[in-house]
Amino acid sequence: MIAFIALNVIAASSGAAFQPGAWFKSLDKPSWQPPDWAFPIVWSVLYFLNALAGWWVWQASGLESLGALAMVIYIVALLSNAGWSALFFGMRRMDLATYDAALLWLLVAAQIVVFYAIVPLAGLILLPYLAWVTIAFWLSRTVWKLNPDAV
Repeated sequence: MIAFIALNVIAASSGAAFQPGAWFKSLDKPSWQPPDWAFPIVWSVLYFLNALAGWWVWQASGLESLGALAMVIYIVALLSNAGWSALFFGMRRMDLATYDAALLWLLVAAQIVVFYAIVPLAGLILLPYLAWVTIAFWLSRTVWKLNPDAV
């Protein structure tokens, strides 16, 4: 379990390394954007659930059969998740960050399907992650569209 928590902490550290800052505060944002305080709370819960689900799947199948595919999707999803902050806040590439959020949505959806096939509860506890990534995608896209020339 410690390894799975560590992997998620490493992915989450991208958010600590690339923070919103003054540039993001200056951008136009939609009225439905969640409050700033919600992001660290929600992401902490989601990363913990992701670590727990990953560990359950690892315990159930390791790298045997579907377990190998599950772990590949898991790692690629964490890389995509970590990349979003670097793209959006670090490089100020809202376009690439939005595409990355779309990729992350597909990866989390695939992760849910594969995890569910191995340990059903592991797939189910990732549904909030998919819901939040849905919001993150639409937020990225909307901020990008509201600020097409912001760099």
